[in-house]
Amino acid sequence: MRHIPYRLVRPANCTTSVVFSSPHSGRDYPWAFLRNSVLDERAVRSSEDAFVDLLFSDAPALGAPLLAATTPRAYVDLNRSADELDPALIEGINKNNHNPRISSGLGVIPRVVANGQAIHRGKISLAEAQARLSSHWVPYHTQLQGLLDDSRARFGRAILIDCHSMPHEAIMAISRSAQFRPEVVLGDRFGATASADVIARVESAFVRAGLRVGRNAPFAGAYITQHYGRPSKRQHAIQIEIDRALYMDEQLIRPNANFQAFRRLLAGVIAEIAEIGRDELPIAAE
Repeated sequence: MRHIPYRLVRPANCTTSVVFSSPHSGRDYPWAFLRNSVLDERAVRSSEDAFVDLLFSDAPALGAPLLAATTPRAYVDLNRSADELDPALIEGINKNNHNPRISSGLGVIPRVVANGQAIHRGKISLAEAQARLSSHWVPYHTQLQGLLDDSRARFGRAILIDCHSMPHEAIMAISRSAQFRPEVVLGDRFGATASADVIARVESAFVRAGLRVGRNAPFAGAYITQHYGRPSKRQHAIQIEIDRALYMDEQLIRPNANFQAFRRLLAGVIAEIAEIGRDELPIAAE
């Protein structure tokens, strides 16, 4: 049986144009991949957005589909373009690409995980890289675009909420003062991928929940936000980054004592975001 690289939970009754996606929470590591990696099982998971799919698991009960990757980010990064291939990892790739993500080892087939730790013992073949993409990247993005097409056909628009988590140290680097340090960062590529009305209402949902919210720094949105965010075509995309310290032990990669309380808090935020997809947005904002 062919492996399905995602888990799609549809609502019993789809009542909103909002679609939730969690592309980095996958944790189904192929045995052969782990055997050939230089990392132990905990280290290889360090770049996961661990448990984000569980944090947003109330979305279907609130009328919105939830698409969650089962493919691990260390195996295939679904938030990269399929052509971001790393010549330092994959045999037969032209070395003239100066994409900074690829140069740092964070292409679509990652060379490193968090803190620059190498994943593989050596290079992999181009055939293996292409097989990973065809079996994991292509099905995920085909399904995601299908969900957005369905929303636009049913509601006249689609709003993609791209769900991620961020290391606490990344937020610590922004400000030493906890008072000004965001707990949630919304990315819309500086206004390019969602209308002003949509992102303002998403931000308000988090603020009303008592969370400190920033925009576009240090995360403005990567491939998924940039590729699917087309406000002129009534297709909006916003990346959400949540401080991992709010709900998990980053060293042990396990939920902390606040996990269930934070998940319940997010349920209220999800409900407000789903409501955006039920309301008619101002024509000028589209």
